[in-house]
This record gives sequence, C-alpha cells and structure tokens, in this order.
Amino acid sequence: MVRLTRAQQQERTRAAVLAAARQEFAARGYVEATVDRIADRAELTRGAVYSNFPSKRAVYLAVLVDMVEGGAVGEAPSSPRAVGAALGAFARVWLERLPLAGDTSASGRLQLRSLAGVVDDEPGRAALAQVTRLEALLLGLALEARPPGRDRGWPRLVRVAELVLTLLDGAGHLAEAVPGFGDPFDVARACEHLGGIDVPDSWDPPHLPYVAPARPCREAWAPPAELVDLLTGRRVGLDRDGVVALLGSGRLGAAEEAARAAGPGDQVSVVVLTSDPAEIGRLVRLRVGDLAGCARRVLGPDPWPGLRVVVDDRSLVAAAAGVPDAGDATEAAVRIRDGEIVARAEGRGAGHAASNAFQSGAAGPPPHRPGPNHQGNRRGTDPERENRRHLSHAALRKDGPRHQCRTHPLRAAASADGLSPRRGTVLSVTNRVGRIPDTEASSSPDAFFSFCPSSGGAPPSANWGHENKPASSEVAVGKI
Repeated sequence: MVRLTRAQQQERTRAAVLAAARQEFAARGYVEATVDRIADRAELTRGAVYSNFPSKRAVYLAVLVDMVEGGAVGEAPSSPRAVGAALGAFARVWLERLPLAGDTSASGRLQLRSLAGVVDDEPGRAALAQVTRLEALLLGLALEARPPGRDRGWPRLVRVAELVLTLLDGAGHLAEAVPGFGDPFDVARACEHLGGIDVPDSWDPPHLPYVAPARPCREAWAPPAELVDLLTGRRVGLDRDGVVALLGSGRLGAAEEAARAAGPGDQVSVVVLTSDPAEIGRLVRLRVGDLAGCARRVLGPDPWPGLRVVVDDRSLVAAAAGVPDAGDATEAAVRIRDGEIVARAEGRGAGHAASNAFQSGAAGPPPHRPGPNHQGNRRGTDPERENRRHLSHAALRKDGPRHQCRTHPLRAAASADGLSPRRGTVLSVTNRVGRIPDTEASSSPDAFFSFCPSSGGAPPSANWGHENKPASSEVAVGKI
C-alpha cells in the first residue's frame, strides 16, 4: 500500500469535509447546520474539521467557492454587441441559479449562493460592500470593452451595472423568501431595458487631482510564480509591464482609479489583501468568481483584456512589492517596467498615481550609474532627483496648469516656508487669497496646500488673511 504524504492526507481530509458540508448545508441550511454533524457525515473528528477550516462560515464559503470554481463554463455562442442585449444575456445566465419548484428551502439557498445569516458582523458587511462595488466595476468595464464601445466611445457604464446587479440580487432574495414568485424572463427583459436608459455617470473623483505623483525607484520585482486570476480562472503571472494595485478588502473600490488611468498596453493587476483569508478571502473569490463565470458565458473567455484580479492569501505579492503590514486597509501600487519596479505609491489614490507614472512617452526612469563611492541604493542621489523631475514634468503635461504645484502637508509646508497659516484659511487657484469660516473640513489635518511660483516669485505673505499675494505666484488648495 502506498503511503500518503502529509499534504495528500490533508487534501483528502479537506475534500471529505467539503463533500459532507455540502450535504449538510443542502439538508439543513447554513443556520441549522453544525460542525459536529458535518464531522459525523465525513466520519471524521470535530478537530479534523477545524484543522482545515477555522469556522462554520469558512466551511460554507469554501463549499460555495468550490461550486462556483468547479462549475463548467460554456463558451459564448455569439457575444452580443449591444449593451442591452449583453445585459439581458448576462441576467439569463445569472438567473439559472434560482431554485426550482421541487427544491427544498435549504438546497435552494445553497444553489442561490445565499449569504443570509452568513455575513452578519461588521467586518464581513464592510468587505461585502467593497466586493459589490468591485463587481459593479467589473461588469461595467466588460460592457465598455465591447467592440462598439471601443469604436464609438461608450460612456461609463458602472452605474448601469449597479442597477442590474441590484435587480438580480433582489430577485434572488425574493426567490429565497417566496419561491416561485415572479417570472425570471421578465427580470431578464428588465435588465435588457436597463442597458438603454440614460443614467448620468461620470468619472471625476474630487481627490484625484491632489494625489501626489508616484515616487520613482529602481527595485527588483520577483512576484510569486503563478496565481489564479479570478476573471479568467487561469493561472497568470504578474511580470508583465503595467501596474500592480495592492488593495485591502476594505479598499477594493479604489480598483477603478488604477483601471481608468492605465495606459494602452498596460496590464492592471488588482491584488486583494486581507488579514482573514479563510473567510474574507473566500468571500472575494466567491463573488468575483461567480460574476466572472456568468460574464464569460456571455461575453467570451476574457471580457477584461489587460485586467487581472487575484487574491494574495499569504501576502506574497505584498512582500515582493515591499509593502509591509499588508491588511484589509492597505492601498498601495507599483509600476512594473522590464522586470523592475520603477515607481511606487501608497495611500489614497495610489493606483491612480502609479498608473499615471511614465505615461508621457518617456521610456522610464534614467538608469542608475553608481559612482566609485556608491554604497547601495541610497535615497537622495542625483538619479533619484532626475526621476522625480521626470515625473513632475509628466504630471504638468497631463494635468494642465491647475495641478502644476507640488503638494505638501499643511503643517510641514508652513514650517518649511516659515509661514503661519491660520485655521480656516483657504488659498484658491486664482491670484486671490480668501478666508472661510472654520469648519471641520477646513481645520482637518488632512487639508493641504501647495505653493508654486510661476516665475520664481517669493512665497506669499505670512499674513494670509489679506489679499496681498504676489502676482508672480500661483497657489492651489485641496482636501482629500
């Protein structure tokens, strides 16, 4: 008899637990199912179940992920070109999960991928809200990427996608509570009509003009060999030129900032980070994988060319990118060029900053040629200053004169320039300096200003309450 390795034994135990759990959840539902009964069905001990899954919720989410990833995805027979037709076809595929008349209540909930009673704590609800925003973005981008959209320039379709997902999710909840109510074909036709309504939808986040440019660098890039892309279901590498946006489960809505700012030919890889891979990580896999499977059946094998979404369970990508303490609140991004990290950004707007780096036509940062006394990659060297100047010029050309200023935190800039700004003071883009009443927003430490002499003029007077700023200066303010 061949003796199994420890890894093979663990995989066999895990498969037995998942099979028993699927039977238990189909018979009793999530709320009534227990880990003890799952262990009895699998003919294992309770400890054997917990050695593979930390909680009942983790087991349930693993069962749903297994259903989604193991389901056969057929090829799209003929991909609809019109947005309305594509949405109608997507809705018909999604509605196939609705329970049939003869299904039991528990098995119907399992088939619906129901999360009733599952996501019942604040971290889970917050993660689900962000994942739902990511789902709407993905469906909207898939619709915008249709061939007519590339030729005619579709507007942003994320809000239409939100409406469709709201309607489908509502139909699923109603089918769970009142089986047999309503006609799924009517729901699909309603989704098709949603593709033709005029929904105002623009992409103009107010904080993006004030995001600091990505910092240039030259660092080695050695990502994990292969990770599973949730959009295609295939293993992919992250070594192509483009942007890697590392987003915690609480910041997934920022994925659009990287996707919208990416240049032609860039691969945008959204790497999802979480401190709870057993539950939050599986929740992301479930929802994104489910939507992607439906979209592939309608729009083709890869509806998102140039976009990838992976879950970094063990923070391996974060470690390769030099992002410490990666977790649910992380927001960072790096730009990859020729196997190196050439720019990086952290904090709000990081994906936007990294996507915009080196898009002015330049080939990238100048090569670093160490001198005879070089002692490693030290910050502040001449090549680094040249890199920063390169990025600043690129930002000037891209954003226009309003955003030609280098931003500083308010207190740091005031200390550096010897100024004493008073609370409530706001500088404008014009040649005036005004004052508004103190408010929570104007006194927030997040408020900042930038000063940019347009012709070498002196800094504005320390008495900011008066309109005596030199005409040779240009001042801008903002708040993130």
